[in-house]
Amino acid sequence: MLHLRLITPAGTTDEVVRLIDKTVGTAHLVVLPGAARDPAGDVVLCDVAREAGDELLTSLRELGLDRTGSIAVETVDLSLSRRADEAEREAPGEGADAVLWEGLTDATHEESTLSVTYVAFITLATMIAACGVVLDNAVLIVGAMAVGPEFGPLAGISTALVQRHPRLAWRSVIALLVGFAAAMALTSAFSLFMDAVGLFSKDRLEADRPNTGFIYAPDWFSFVVAVLAGIAGTLSLTSAKSGALVGVAISVTTVPAAANAAVALVYGDTHQAVRSSEQLLLNLLGIVVAGTLTLLAQKHFWKRRRQRA
Repeated sequence: MLHLRLITPAGTTDEVVRLIDKTVGTAHLVVLPGAARDPAGDVVLCDVAREAGDELLTSLRELGLDRTGSIAVETVDLSLSRRADEAEREAPGEGADAVLWEGLTDATHEESTLSVTYVAFITLATMIAACGVVLDNAVLIVGAMAVGPEFGPLAGISTALVQRHPRLAWRSVIALLVGFAAAMALTSAFSLFMDAVGLFSKDRLEADRPNTGFIYAPDWFSFVVAVLAGIAGTLSLTSAKSGALVGVAISVTTVPAAANAAVALVYGDTHQAVRSSEQLLLNLLGIVVAGTLTLLAQKHFWKRRRQRA
């Protein structure tokens, strides 16, 4: 269930209440006349089944409530109510399959914003991966994958393409390009420092690396894994199962490829630098393509489901 807290101008409260009443899957409607102060108006509270949430939110925005008042949405983790159970049964479809497009756009907007924290995480992940490639340590590579925040902008690009949201697409592309550029530049400086203190060396980078050699060996399997990870990551976002994102993060060679390219450039190994860059681009492309197609399929499936209902 989702809990909605609405601030409505006094003149539109009756229309909002009628809209909630006629939406299948709503329950626990509460109206507090004159309770809101900023902006001034009435407060309307209600619960709605997740599978009916997107329809209700779209209708509320069509009324202009996001401009004249306020729409706040919270996830209800536990609701002990017979009426809530009835509302979920009445709503068409399953909550796990429903996509809250407004929530998805807002979430990817936040995750794809270029910030100091985002750059710090992607830089630290790339530095950890640099240690992993030089030491041929698969554990460090997995750790770097888990730390990297690059799936946020990739999901933002997919969402922007499906929702036709050019500002979100531009923001996501900027975060992705600037983030990786800054991470690779700082990792190059980090590699020079590690070389100066004797912890990195060209011989280690170019030695036989059975555990991490795949990072600069892109092939069709790399693309297939990226596509599968893109599908899984997108489903985890739309179904609010964020725990699955960790598995997605450690299955795609993006941050390690950027790290390998940065270290290889420092030592003048153009072969590894070029092949690692190809690996990076191949994985990024696979995730975006898979994420976009997954969202399009979900949008089509849910539209058909609602029409049949």
